[in-house]
Amino acid sequence: MFWKFGLVVGKNGGLTGRGSVARGPQPLTALFFMFSTLIAAPICQASDAAAGARLYPVCTSCHGASGQGNQGMSGPKLAGQHGFYLLKQMQNFQSGARGAAPGDAKGRQMAAMAKGPRLSSLAALENLVAYIETLPDKAVAPTVQGDVLRGQSLYSACTSCHGEAAQGLKTMAAPRLAGQSDWYLVNQLQQFAAGKRGYAPADHGGRQMKAMMYALSTETDYRDVVAYINTLTP
Repeated sequence: MFWKFGLVVGKNGGLTGRGSVARGPQPLTALFFMFSTLIAAPICQASDAAAGARLYPVCTSCHGASGQGNQGMSGPKLAGQHGFYLLKQMQNFQSGARGAAPGDAKGRQMAAMAKGPRLSSLAALENLVAYIETLPDKAVAPTVQGDVLRGQSLYSACTSCHGEAAQGLKTMAAPRLAGQSDWYLVNQLQQFAAGKRGYAPADHGGRQMKAMMYALSTETDYRDVVAYINTLTP
């Protein structure tokens, strides 16, 4: 069963009041799935991807021409990531909710880029993200080695936000992890553990992630859970 919005979805897809028993398919089922589809749709679908393409060249030196990432520049893969998450992180960099912690040199660099005059409006950010959403989601070579079976056990603490397949969940403001730059995932776990992410009161998603770091307390934990994530297909 799936609890949401005070309704219960039964095994046959029927919607009932909380605590009652599903009797079979109901007319509301179609409405529920239509609503779910709207939630999953790209956040910037009404934006101008062509305009975003004209903004993206400044990003290529760190993130690559196709958003594939560049480890040498500490720039993670962007292609394949959810638009809602990319937009929120750009806003966090602009507001100081990310990239302002002492010792976070790369974060400060990204914050400076996000505050450029061409990205000063919400429309510009949405256009940029709309373009990134058009980039091909190509597989990246894994770089992190770890104990996959142990990582699978550790990942059980992550599923409620990131999903069973590490596909990310918009309802939890959680990004996709599967298929992303594994070295960057390890780095960001280190950042959360060190207080360089999730420090700002306005960064609710970041603070939630920082609080979850109790489940991953060592560098070995980081490598093992990321090694497991590398096996997942969203």
